[in-house]
Amino acid sequence: MLSEQMIAILEKQRLGFVATFNKDHGPSVSPKGTFVVIDNATIAFGDIRSPGTLGNLRADPRLEVNFVDPITWRGFRARGTAAIAEKGSGEFDALRPHFDRWGSLSDRIQRIVVIRVTKALPLETPAYDDGATEDELRAAWTATLTAP
Repeated sequence: MLSEQMIAILEKQRLGFVATFNKDHGPSVSPKGTFVVIDNATIAFGDIRSPGTLGNLRADPRLEVNFVDPITWRGFRARGTAAIAEKGSGEFDALRPHFDRWGSLSDRIQRIVVIRVTKALPLETPAYDDGATEDELRAAWTATLTAP
């Protein structure tokens, strides 16, 4: 489901924008910075401060997550369904070591949202359609992001 390139983007970026449905059935988007890859069809994020997202997912577990590298403007979207592993459960305890990279921040994780990916598609800027190369975009965006 997730390609090697998609997994590499997620592992590097770790920041995904999660789209859920709110109680009015409208879209709700929230950034989450604790994403991990469990396997090529499963990703997860640690809930530290996500009451709106968790409430939305409890009512409707469907979601989509977008990951985009701000330097290369490449990424992917992953659609799927979420399940919530509560702190103290066996599932939480089994998943918790995936989040050790965040040190003491990982101790604040109260729930782990496990996403079974049903569809994953690449994303990239239309600049590639116009002939831009990744090296050119990397240079341009690095200069933009590091400018005073």
